[in-house]
Amino acid sequence: MRSFLRLACPLCALPPGPSAVAPGLRPASAGPVDPQRIADLIDANHILAHQQVLDGWGHVSVRHDRDPSRFLLCAARAPALVGPGDVIEYDLDCVAVDPAGRNEYTERFIHGAIYRARPDVEAVVHSHAPALIPFGVSTVPLQPLYHRAAFVAQGVPVFEIRETAGMTDLLIRDAALGHALARRLGAAPAVLMRGHGVTVVGPSLPRLVSRAIFLVLNATLQQQALALGGPITYLDPEEARLIEAREGYGLTRAWEAWRQQVRALRAGGGS
Repeated sequence: MRSFLRLACPLCALPPGPSAVAPGLRPASAGPVDPQRIADLIDANHILAHQQVLDGWGHVSVRHDRDPSRFLLCAARAPALVGPGDVIEYDLDCVAVDPAGRNEYTERFIHGAIYRARPDVEAVVHSHAPALIPFGVSTVPLQPLYHRAAFVAQGVPVFEIRETAGMTDLLIRDAALGHALARRLGAAPAVLMRGHGVTVVGPSLPRLVSRAIFLVLNATLQQQALALGGPITYLDPEEARLIEAREGYGLTRAWEAWRQQVRALRAGGGS
């Protein structure tokens, strides 16, 4: 089993250091967070790192359980390394309640903008999974062919940052770019980011984690099917609808298995 909790990445925050916001201008906290929500957020980071959806970069967030206008995102570290002490509370303008000297993700604006635009979304992940990159730079659309990725039938648009900001380093560095990304996402379950990665949303952390994992798997399988040549039989829209109607089926089973795997790795020191 791959060791992942010992990986370190010196480039997880660009630029390094906490944001320069005067203490008096910081938002008030929404109050204590349910400890289970924090535990789930840490597990989600570790699961997606273990499943190789996240590497030294990328980030996962969840709404605050007391206030939908707040969300929780870890300090800028490799997702495999985050712990409860790294969790930071933000308002939807992506201003931290108390960063306490911790580095903050440059692209936190992805999360705040989506939570503001999508009341149905409870969790967000941004990753750079390699299998998805080709679908953001080619004319071949990502399509559902694997039943666990039936949600792809809802559409996975591509965000072209040049349409909003011209030439950039492709990072979502401010609120304007965050809102542009959220608009392109629309009501979809995910949005590809040309030459950059993907942002996936979900109604819960377990559902988000499953979508992020199976989206990558679907992309891998689609590339394999395309390489075979000949016509491909994708899921029919009605098949996808029926599958999504029972989206909770087996999810608890998978979430518990993934969670036990990473907790066993933590207990064993990451080996």
